[in-house]
Amino acid sequence: MPAGAITLADITSADWSLALGAIGEVVQGIADVEQCLGIIVTTPQGSDPLRPTFGADIWRYIDFPINLALPAIVSELTSAITTWEPRVNLVSVTAQPVNDGSAQSGAHLGVTLNWQLRLGVTAAPVQTTTVTIPGATV
Repeated sequence: MPAGAITLADITSADWSLALGAIGEVVQGIADVEQCLGIIVTTPQGSDPLRPTFGADIWRYIDFPINLALPAIVSELTSAITTWEPRVNLVSVTAQPVNDGSAQSGAHLGVTLNWQLRLGVTAAPVQTTTVTIPGATV
C-alpha cells in the first residue's frame, strides 16, 4: 500500500469516492458531491460505454452564437445534473466564456453551480461549485 494511502477505517462518510488525480486518496461528503458534479459537467454524453446517457452533451453547442449557446448549455447541464446527481437540488446554473488572457479570447467555458444537499426536512446551506472546461469555446 502506498505511504499515506487511506484505509477503510479512515472513511467516515457514507458518501465517498476515489479522489481524481490523487492516488490512494478519497473524497468524502460535500467534496464527493462536488467531484461528482464536476465529472457530470465535463463528461460528454456517449463517452461512458456502460452508461451511454451519462454526462452532459454541451459540446454540440461549441459553434453556436454565444447568445444561443449559453442558455442551451445551462439547460443541458440542468438536465444532466438532475438526472445523474440525486443528492442535490439545483438552485441555479450559469455558464460564461472565461478569458484566460491568451490570444484566443473565450478559450474556456466557466460553469457555476449553486446547489443544496437533499437532507429531507432540514434546509441545507447553498453550496457553490465552479468548473472550468478548457477548450470549450462558445
